[in-house]
Order: sequence, then structure tokens, then C-alpha cells
Amino acid sequence: MNVVILAAGMGKRMQSALPKVLHPLAGKPLLAHVIDTARALSPSALCVIYGHGGEAVPQAVAAADLSFAKQEPQLGTGHAVMQAVPHLRDDAPTLILYGDVPLTTRQSLQRLLDSAGADKLAVLTVELDDPTGYGRIVRQDGRIVGIVEQKDADDAERAIREVNTGIMVAPTAQLKQWLTTLSNDNAQREYYLTDIVARAVADGVPVVSAQPGAVWETLGVNSKVQLAELERIHQRNIANALLEQGVTLADPARLDVRGELVCGRDVTIDVNCVFEGKVELEDGVTIGAHCVIRNARIARGASIKPFCHIEDATVGAAAQIGPYARLRPGTELAEDVHIGNFVEVKNSQIAAHSKANHLAYVGDATVGSRVNIGAGTITCNYDGA
Repeated sequence: MNVVILAAGMGKRMQSALPKVLHPLAGKPLLAHVIDTARALSPSALCVIYGHGGEAVPQAVAAADLSFAKQEPQLGTGHAVMQAVPHLRDDAPTLILYGDVPLTTRQSLQRLLDSAGADKLAVLTVELDDPTGYGRIVRQDGRIVGIVEQKDADDAERAIREVNTGIMVAPTAQLKQWLTTLSNDNAQREYYLTDIVARAVADGVPVVSAQPGAVWETLGVNSKVQLAELERIHQRNIANALLEQGVTLADPARLDVRGELVCGRDVTIDVNCVFEGKVELEDGVTIGAHCVIRNARIARGASIKPFCHIEDATVGAAAQIGPYARLRPGTELAEDVHIGNFVEVKNSQIAAHSKANHLAYVGDATVGSRVNIGAGTITCNYDGA
């Protein structure tokens, strides 16, 4: 199939010079989340439509499997998809996603694709208690006959609670034809992608729907408030998955995973810890409160006490680190090494059972086993400059 990701919007309400789709969620741009989900579906073509922010968007996510098309000026969602037409193969359906809707799951998209088959138009819809602002799904005798935008809806249509998420799958040859017939004769003076639903009905193409596993999968980001809300939803989902694996979290609401966190059995994590990049915690590891750990492997039974900062480092089994210790890139600690408060280690190998319990800097050093490094000790390579 083809995938088109619409990512041209400016995002005025973000109050930022950074294009909206490049704002980070869990340490990764919103758009990158959508691209990763799309890749999980193994598409034959993956096209990103960009506009605001110029080349910043393609530069941020450039990859061999992505093509880009620029939408300038921005004249609506239908106009955006028109820019992708040269990249779309007619013999495969086209899935349309949004660069500011980061939490949609592969399973929900697969459900939508399955309902579309090769010849139907399928729309992902949800029912909302308050549908204000969304396009309403208009049905007759249970069948979808159109989507009407909020600004163009009458009172009866505004009462409809089933809404369009914008995510849809269309047979590509017909999609290309429908796009050529779109008009901007509406309250927004834009070319609405949603108007293709009425074109499909007129052409006798069945219009079907599928629903996501949860409403939050379809939530978009238009402001910093919404970005913060989605961050907490996403982090809570990560926390729930860790809890199901048997990890003990002191408070699931006070955890931030900005990358990949792999945990063994009987791992315990206290509050306000941040994990970035790829972090591996082996069996029996305990992480104290307020630790920041990036790209690190902590071996079984190690204890990381509160307020430690660990980056690009390896910690051996049964080691004791902190509190208030800093392990910088290139640190390799063997088993049962003790690094105490206000000790900084950089680009050094420290062998088993050695200790630097307080107020030391160990840089660019190789330390053997059972060495005791006293307070105030400094090792470093200083070139005099």
C-alpha cells in the first residue's frame, strides 16, 4: 500500500518557531512516531507532505524509504494529498495519516485497512461526548453518505456524535480522480479531503468505517496543552506495560521513558526517573528517585541510589552507585564496584570490588580490582592547553 502523512501545518497555537510536527513526544518528534507506526505496516511507498518550516521537516526525518512533497501554499487537506499523487501507485490502496496524531496504533490501522480491502473507502471514526470542532459522520440507513465539517454543519448534523478522525484508506486510482473534482466552496475556502466521501457514494464505491482501540489514539496536537496531555497518556501506557511485565514502579504517573527501556525480573524504579535512548536494567536492579539514565546497561542486582546521572555507561552486577554520582560516556564498571556521592567517572574502566566512595574524579583511567580511591583524588589527561 501507499502511505501519505500530512505534515505541512504551521501550528500557530504552539507559539513556537519549531514546526508543529517536530515538537517532541517522549523525546521523539511527533512526526517520527507516525512514520514508525506507518513503517510497521510495511508500505510500498511512504510520502510525507511538508510545508511550514521549509526544509527543517525533511531534514529531521530523512530516510531512504521516505519521499517528500511540498505543499505551498497550504490550501487544505485535499490539496495536501494532491501533492502526493506522483508518488502513489495505482495498484495499491492509499492510507492517509497525520503528522500531529502520534499515538495511533498499528493494530487500529490494520483494522481500518482490513475493512477497506482493495476497493472500498474506509474511514477511522470515533464517538465523542463532545464532538465540537470535528467533522460529523452522516449516515443514511446505517451507511456513510458524507462527512460535514463543523463550520458547514446545520443543527441536526452538529448533534451527531460520531466524528471523522481524518485517517482513511482509499483505492488509489479513484482517489486521484476524486481529488481533481474537489472544490473550495465552503466556510474555510479550503479543499477538504473529507469531500471525497460524497464522491465515493456518487460513484457507487462502498464507504465503510473502523474504530480505534481507544479514543486517545486519534488525538492530535494543536497546542502545548494538548502536547502535554498526550505525553502523559503515552507515558502512562508505557508504565502500564512495564507493570504488566512485573516491574515495580513507586508511582506510574512519575516516570518518563524517552526511548527504549528493557527490564528484567524484579526491577524496582522509584519516582521521577528519566530514561533516554536505550536503557537495559537486568534482573533485580533498583533505581532510586530522581535518576537520569541515558544509553546504559545496568547489570543484575545493581543498586543506583537517588540523584544519579548515567550516560553511555555500563554498570556491573551488584554495583552500588550514588547517591549523587555521575557516570559519563565510556565508563565501564565491573561487578561490585562502589561509586559514592559526588564522584564523577569518565572514559574509565574500573575492575571488580574497587571503590571510590566520595568526592573524586576518575577520568581516562584504568583501575584494577580491589582499589580504594580516597576523597579528593583526581585522575585526568591534561594537555596543558
